[in-house]
Amino acid sequence: MTRLEWLKSMKNTMTGQQRSKIAAILGLWTLLSTAAASPPRDLNRPLTQIPPPGIELAAADRTELQDSLASLDQLIAQLIQQQSEPIKSLLPDVEIFSSAVRTSLEHDEFFAAAEISQAKELLKEGIQRAKMLLDNRSPWTKAAGLVVRGYTSRIDGSVQPFGLVVPESYRPGGNDKFRLDVWLHGRNEKLSEVNFIGERERRIGEFTPPATIVLHPYGRFCNAFKFAGEVDVWEAIEAVKRQYRIDNDRIAIRGFSMGGAGCWHLAVHYADRWVAANPGAGFAESIEYLKIPPDDLAAMPVWQRKLFHLYDANDWALNLFHCPTIAYTGERDKQRQAAEIMEQALAAEGIKLRHIIGPETEHRYHPGSKRIVAEAVDSIAELGRERVPSAINFVTYTLKYHRMAWLIVEGLEEHWKEARVAAEIGSDGEIFISTQNVTDLKLEFPPGWSPFDVTTSVPLTIDDQELDGPRTLSDRSFTCQASRDDEGKWQLGAREAAGLRKRHNLQGPIDDALMDSFVIVRPSGRSSRQQVANWVESELPRAIRQWRTQFRGKPRVKDDTQVTDDDIAGANLILWGDAESNAVIQRIADKLPFQWQGDKVVIGRQEFAANDHVPVMIYPNPLNPTRYVVLNSGFTFRENDCYFSNARQVSRLPDWAIIDVRTPPDFDRPGKIVAAGFFGERWEVKSDDKNQVEAKTAILP
Repeated sequence: MTRLEWLKSMKNTMTGQQRSKIAAILGLWTLLSTAAASPPRDLNRPLTQIPPPGIELAAADRTELQDSLASLDQLIAQLIQQQSEPIKSLLPDVEIFSSAVRTSLEHDEFFAAAEISQAKELLKEGIQRAKMLLDNRSPWTKAAGLVVRGYTSRIDGSVQPFGLVVPESYRPGGNDKFRLDVWLHGRNEKLSEVNFIGERERRIGEFTPPATIVLHPYGRFCNAFKFAGEVDVWEAIEAVKRQYRIDNDRIAIRGFSMGGAGCWHLAVHYADRWVAANPGAGFAESIEYLKIPPDDLAAMPVWQRKLFHLYDANDWALNLFHCPTIAYTGERDKQRQAAEIMEQALAAEGIKLRHIIGPETEHRYHPGSKRIVAEAVDSIAELGRERVPSAINFVTYTLKYHRMAWLIVEGLEEHWKEARVAAEIGSDGEIFISTQNVTDLKLEFPPGWSPFDVTTSVPLTIDDQELDGPRTLSDRSFTCQASRDDEGKWQLGAREAAGLRKRHNLQGPIDDALMDSFVIVRPSGRSSRQQVANWVESELPRAIRQWRTQFRGKPRVKDDTQVTDDDIAGANLILWGDAESNAVIQRIADKLPFQWQGDKVVIGRQEFAANDHVPVMIYPNPLNPTRYVVLNSGFTFRENDCYFSNARQVSRLPDWAIIDVRTPPDFDRPGKIVAAGFFGERWEVKSDDKNQVEAKTAILP
């Protein structure tokens, strides 16, 4: 028996702390054994694990926690049996305590002795809440000050916590609406759910403006509020809106450090939803922040460079035309670079960024500067968000982010190429629009919001082409759609539905499928392609494990034979295996861009040996084209991206790829990426696109 085999065999006989240490050793062993697949610079870094291994838990503490957890679970079961709507809506406020402690117990995520006592207190609080809820009481929903609550995520059905600071002036049952500030936390590699909830019950946070509810989202741990972390922010906001009287026109996005990075990207992608943005430090893009050398950047495949657009906020700076923004950094803060690069990007659009700099200050808020920032945000929030701007300036690279106020982009000429729209309401009630890389538009004013005369049609000029638009309806709503034909001529009306087409939330890349409800579908059969089967048996458990570790949920997993019509209707299906091993893949195989033809797997004009090449892909589900199917992939960034910098947590694969599994997976890639690219706007294979040629290494420095 080799030392490696001995280590693996011993894992089942060890304590939780010992298992964590062995897991780290095995991870390092794997990385070193595949060193040829990674540049030497990755091996020069210290290998860390995030979150790190926890401390050893005394047997008595473990028993006490398990007994209290069992008591809480029994009370939760009683609450579930009652089936009343009020209890259903408040059940996550109890389940967050059970979920937090269970996660730390099962995954050895107690990092200090004080956290054990903290977990015991959280279980007591959960039991108390459960008993009160069984008695139809919920005093925490009416409490002021620090309040921790939860919601059930549509993504994976997990219960996610969030913290609130409720002002003393808030009175349940009143009529006044309150400003909401969303504060995004900084990077904390030990921010387990136990630690997050404990912190949110002790600390009010950096800013607590008067007459303002402050929301602290968990963000699903430590991902800079991207992907599922981004969705967490919106789900937490919606949960707060259901329980508190929130003024939709006075919601601000704020954050510092990693939270500042999240603030930048959420501000530029959803600029019309915020009354103000207040990013502090953090990072705003990938290339300069990570100091990627020009030679390395040039060596990256085209699709990797295009995918930086997804979260590089400087590419979207124009959108801050619609969001009053005040940035802050300390004079000596190394992360001052984020505000400076956004300052340059905004200057290129004719906008001067207000950047408050804390004198002689490192990575924290300077007291005097903090007062300036607070006064500025308070002043902006007092006016409220502009609901119907007379002029719109909008930039996008993907239909994932497709809306600015009353303007909606519904079709692009080409994804990941800059698209721009400038729209203006004229003094005589006409609309002037100019576009770049846009094929389909929708103008939408909800009831009461239309600024146009109800007695006449609205003149519309798009790219110097005059159209006679529709009228405002009697409820003062207005909707107009327009599309370009193959000759570039604009016409009123939506494009006729003819086959597949990329659209909002159905545009890729692969990671997009994990930003909404999904089910992982494992194969129940066995592929005759042994190397492929071995790769799936390794990568599928890794994808499940990494989702739990990095996005703090337990993904729904089913065998292919257990997939229901409800799953097909309501979830993206993450299918593992091939047409031999997975019954769902077999069911849709003839409708996918990839085809298994004997000993070959074929896409477009390219052929690969099916015995040692795995197709990875996102595509509209042939059984329900309003949802995705994904083949053989979880989220596409890997351990090296999670362990070193949140700026590395970007999509690492486009719409499709071919993986040569003869090269073992490592902490950077799932194997050797021999071909990859984007589908066209009709989800077609672009066989003449230079992106489809053999991929170079897609390693970030």
